[in-house]
Amino acid sequence: MPIRQRAVRTRTATLLALAAAALSFSAPSADARSHVPHISSVRCWPVAVCSRDPHTVAPGGRLRFRGHGFTRHGMVVVWSRRAHSASGGKRAALTSKLRVRRGDGYVTSVPTTAKSGRIRIIGSHGVRSNVVGPLHVHKTIAPHAIRGSGTAFDGNGMWIWYVSKSADGTTAGISAQAAQYGVNTVFVKSSDGTSWWSQFSPTLVSQLKASGLHVCAWQFVYGKDPATEAALGARAAQTGADCLVIDAEGQYEGLYSQAQTYINDLRATVGPDYPVGLASFPYVDFHPSLPYSVFLGPNGAQYNAPQVYWKAIGTSVDTALSHTYEWNSVYGRQIFPLGQLYDNPSTSDVQRFRALSEGYGAPGVSWWSWQSASTAGWQAIAPPEPAPVAPLPPGYPLLKSGSKGDVVLWAQEHLMSAGQPVSPTGTFDTATVNGVGAFQAANALPVTGQVDNNTWPALLRYPPAPVSWTSKKARASAASGAARRNGPRSAFLHAKRYEIPRTPPGP
Repeated sequence: MPIRQRAVRTRTATLLALAAAALSFSAPSADARSHVPHISSVRCWPVAVCSRDPHTVAPGGRLRFRGHGFTRHGMVVVWSRRAHSASGGKRAALTSKLRVRRGDGYVTSVPTTAKSGRIRIIGSHGVRSNVVGPLHVHKTIAPHAIRGSGTAFDGNGMWIWYVSKSADGTTAGISAQAAQYGVNTVFVKSSDGTSWWSQFSPTLVSQLKASGLHVCAWQFVYGKDPATEAALGARAAQTGADCLVIDAEGQYEGLYSQAQTYINDLRATVGPDYPVGLASFPYVDFHPSLPYSVFLGPNGAQYNAPQVYWKAIGTSVDTALSHTYEWNSVYGRQIFPLGQLYDNPSTSDVQRFRALSEGYGAPGVSWWSWQSASTAGWQAIAPPEPAPVAPLPPGYPLLKSGSKGDVVLWAQEHLMSAGQPVSPTGTFDTATVNGVGAFQAANALPVTGQVDNNTWPALLRYPPAPVSWTSKKARASAASGAARRNGPRSAFLHAKRYEIPRTPPGP
């Protein structure tokens, strides 16, 4: 064979060998390809310790995978969040082993440093699965981490409308049933408008307290005579109530002067530290003219017990609580959700309400109402406590140009305290847009002119500026019993919807 021909054949053979080597290096073997993992589903596991959202899991919790191509060894789950390695400062992938557990299928433990994001599985030959997610990783709030109020609002409470229709109408019967189902506080109606209810007597209070119960009073208020309503609230405190709850609903919409008169007169009698709560509509954004900023503002109620009657609202427990926390949290008062036992809600919903409320950090819940609760309802609130469930963290309400309502007024009061030249109108006008933008610039925040998730925490570090709604004209209106609307511009807005139908009456 000529030398030139041999050289050509040698070069050809060499190129073919190199190509074969490259292919063998870059492509997985046939066996490896047969084990390419594919994830068809992933969820928190086991179900009993998870939230209702299967894609939410706690750090240190577990995920179960379904699909094909999984092997017993050599597979790891790669989390989208990366962490610094211990040496060299390089960034290494955060991984967890995929294991086979009898009965559970393929399971991985969530790294304690994992963050929410997308994940995939990588096999021993470097084969990669499809990407799934996002998975939400949120820490569950342990019961011992919840900050109690040290008041009668903590724990498990039951509301009493008519004492005569609760248990057998005796203090002995009420005490026995409360003890049987783990109720530690009863909220008993003490007045309605300007009428005192004789059922809230010193004898009732002392006997219930002697049995180990906390006894709180609640009054339904209308705003036609706020001074008398405040006097009746103070009377309940003087009768021995451990706390007082103001039930202010649609009748108080637009009555800023009356709300301020009520609060000022009440505090002048009971003092600044006596525990007062507000029980009102849970969806603040549905009621732009209700003076939450007065009832829950400076000198007002320290505690918030929104009426989260999910079945009456027509939604799920999760949605009702999420909406409630998003719009109520900005007022900065500890929230004690008031749940529904009337209209026979399911046991699973009642248990879910308890677990989620604790997950949100509520030191206590209460229930409406004693006389309307079924046997199944009582059993659903009895010990033991369900394990707390971590909800998705609620965001803050987004306020922007054109927004209206009491929450806008609340933001304006904080802007005023921060030195911005805005007026407490309850309408997100041009001055408010400019004020928010200046506040954001001064606090190194993205300048959007909107009160958003970045802006609320910085804004709430300032106290709300004091605003007086008790003008001579407003006081004259209140004194006449006309209960005319007054206050900011937003006080003249009508409710978007009454999320809680007025059945049954009461809170």
